[in-house]
Amino acid sequence: MKNMRKILVTSFLIAAVSFAGSGQRKTVNLPDLPGYVTLKCDFHLHTVFSDGNVWPVYRVGEAYRDGLDAIAITDHIEYTPKKDMIPINHNAGWGIAQGTAKEYNIILVHGAELTRKMPPGHVNALFIQDASLLDTDSIMDAYEAAIKQGAFLQWNHPGWRSQEPDGIPKLYPIHKTLIEKGWLHGIEFFNDSEYYPLVMTFCKQYNLAVMANSDNHGIISETYPKPEYTNRPMTLVFAKARTSEALKEAMFAGRTLAYFRDMLAGREEYAKPFFYQCISVGKPYYENDKTIFFEVTNKSDVPFYLVNGVKDAPQEITLIANGTTRVAVSKKVTAPLTYDVKNVITGENEVLKIELKYK
Repeated sequence: MKNMRKILVTSFLIAAVSFAGSGQRKTVNLPDLPGYVTLKCDFHLHTVFSDGNVWPVYRVGEAYRDGLDAIAITDHIEYTPKKDMIPINHNAGWGIAQGTAKEYNIILVHGAELTRKMPPGHVNALFIQDASLLDTDSIMDAYEAAIKQGAFLQWNHPGWRSQEPDGIPKLYPIHKTLIEKGWLHGIEFFNDSEYYPLVMTFCKQYNLAVMANSDNHGIISETYPKPEYTNRPMTLVFAKARTSEALKEAMFAGRTLAYFRDMLAGREEYAKPFFYQCISVGKPYYENDKTIFFEVTNKSDVPFYLVNGVKDAPQEITLIANGTTRVAVSKKVTAPLTYDVKNVITGENEVLKIELKYK
């Protein structure tokens, strides 16, 4: 058994080192908001120290390649299926990866996943110091131990069909207790390939951060292959600086947007300025007796799908990612050129409303 453990650890190390040695990094074109830096983050990742299939430093290499700023390794506390071959150490992922994270300029958040039946389901504790203190019989004791360490608690995949067969998230009494205590701070809107519209209602009602994470157990590039996926799920955090401390402050303040599959979800107060930071509307460059022509440049990786235009204006406009779109508007249009942005979600049944100011 000891020899088998050595072989496994050696193979993981070889794979991790060979991957982490790559120096190529994707540029993710997402704008900053005035006064803030947009940090691209994945706060839900697993390694061989629970039910994942990769060594911790591999997660750092993936994050670097994908243009992320921060990740959290959140191995399960209660579920360690490889314990017969890999000793249980709830802080191992953090301990092994933190040096590599510094070398690659990735903010590594110390985290763990509390893995219980519904209710309450699975909850990530982020920004902790010692994950072993969360290994308790009572889930409320585990939450309290996390909170004493200054943790940000995130409710994971609340509509996961293995725990909610109808796929609909539900607030149980224990969740309401956590909210009343101020112990629940965010909920995943996107998890892996799923998303849960009802989360927007919960987050708006209780002032919680809207999150998006991969919850990845395997290899990111195989889970989200191109061209089917333009990016992995990520939480955009609007922080005052690119530091762990500023990241934590921003998350507790709820300054986030969820981003995946060319969709954004979050509070309008962040979604609207983010949209306007992405685009620029040019002055009309030509007009004839009937029509005015102008261009809209989208400087981001997110395409925007504008729908429900006003009378005599284009009813739909697609602002392609990292490109320029020509728009022709009838001179009969006297109302503001307003649209719904159908891929920017601001509520359970709401999308962002914007105006293109071209005059």
